[in-house]
Amino acid sequence: MEVILNRDSAEASRRAAALIAHEVRRKPDTVLGLATGSTPLQVYQNLIHIHREEGLSFAGVTTFNLDEYIGLGMDHPQSYHAYMREHLFRHLDLSPGKCHLPNGLAEHVPEECDRYEQRIRDAGGIDLQLLGLGADGHIGFNEPISSLASRTRIKTLTPRTREDNARFFERAEDVPHHVLTMGIGTILESRRIVLLAFGEAKAKAAANMIEGPLSASNPASALQMHPRVHVFLDEAAAGLLTRADYYRWVYEQKPDWQRTP
Repeated sequence: MEVILNRDSAEASRRAAALIAHEVRRKPDTVLGLATGSTPLQVYQNLIHIHREEGLSFAGVTTFNLDEYIGLGMDHPQSYHAYMREHLFRHLDLSPGKCHLPNGLAEHVPEECDRYEQRIRDAGGIDLQLLGLGADGHIGFNEPISSLASRTRIKTLTPRTREDNARFFERAEDVPHHVLTMGIGTILESRRIVLLAFGEAKAKAAANMIEGPLSASNPASALQMHPRVHVFLDEAAAGLLTRADYYRWVYEQKPDWQRTP
């Protein structure tokens, strides 16, 4: 796990976007796993800038999103389909047929989950997965005590996660109770993972993920088992790390060929 400490979320997001852009340049038919919420917004803004100002094409890229609310159709303003159209898809030259999200209105949820897993396999697997970090350590919507081998499935949101997401809805009671989410096992099959965490509220989860024990109580700790994880933290999110000076020193000593773009 490469821990990259940054002055603020803007610097972290620029670095993460540069890494993603490097991957797309290296492999134009890259398969990207994408996240929603407030954390990746600056990354998406940077990717849009790179596309417009540097001419980076995403025409060959395939995308798979982590999750979607059950009960929200793709045109619902709080759906993740709508989020991705607004914040990324409509600004890039992505092919709509290559942009995949779970179907929140699927009549048969287990079948939809199996289909989503098959689509990922048919695409050759995810080359780079972008993640945020929940304050309780969840990744995707894999809440604490989720199986570390889990696949795409239905999950019931904790009261804390529903409270955290209530700011996106007109009323707190409008937040759905259930979601479809990639499982931790699905996420771990990605060839490369980029995780971002910003703010003091994420500090405990970040420290437990990086320096704590491997535990289903902190789902993100499963990333310790992955060979290529890049963690981008701002100063506040890094506030509880016991080895922060070491992470800075390691990053500064990397040879140019090994340094994250």
